[in-house]
Amino acid sequence: MRLKDKTALVTAAGQGIGRASALAMAAQGARVLATDVNPALLKAYEGVANVTTATLDVTDKAAIGRLVEAMPRVDVLFNCAGVVHNGSILEATDQEWEFAFNLNVRAQFWAIQAVLPNMLAAGSGSIINMASVCGSLKGLPNRFIYGASKAAVVGLTKAVAADFVREGIRCNCIAPGTVDTPSLGDRINSYSDPVQARRDFVARQPMGRLAQAEEIAPIVLYLASDESIFATGQVFAVDGGMTI
Repeated sequence: MRLKDKTALVTAAGQGIGRASALAMAAQGARVLATDVNPALLKAYEGVANVTTATLDVTDKAAIGRLVEAMPRVDVLFNCAGVVHNGSILEATDQEWEFAFNLNVRAQFWAIQAVLPNMLAAGSGSIINMASVCGSLKGLPNRFIYGASKAAVVGLTKAVAADFVREGIRCNCIAPGTVDTPSLGDRINSYSDPVQARRDFVARQPMGRLAQAEEIAPIVLYLASDESIFATGQVFAVDGGMTI
């Protein structure tokens, strides 16, 4: 699954799935631009072959535009940035809804819009969006805003795929189950009983364990490579059996 001569842009690459995927693509020969809103997280890439870094707030449309404009080409875009809101519709606020949709959906819209002219000029490109098993595939308790926003990602993905399927552009999304990332750890620690909260997260996984970020990266690698050349507009669930 070689990615030699491909250039990949990854958002939220400072940790978790974004970092695991950036490292995996770089190991397969891709030139990776790893971005994150937190510059401190990007320092861990120092000395890693094929990876350069840049601080990027994906809720800043102008910043996305400047970054992409400075890139000579973009063969792969992995829209990984996102946020998880906890609560039902009764706990949701307008401000939380707006923030989640800005980060989970609008940021993907802006990034895709920025890279598409480059991809269209090249006649090829792979766009990979971060969706979730929680959304159009499955409803989960206390994930009202998150599920709604991730369902929107699926619709966005299919729309882009349909519009550009004849132009060599592929657009797919991945739908992970619960992944043991630093962000999940932060959410678990925010509960009054973190130990029980972790047990609850594990209990809803049919395999009886959480996924590791490195177990999600291979599907990103596949979609980034030409081995997935006939796949577009699809939702790739990597959920440990949650949707069996």
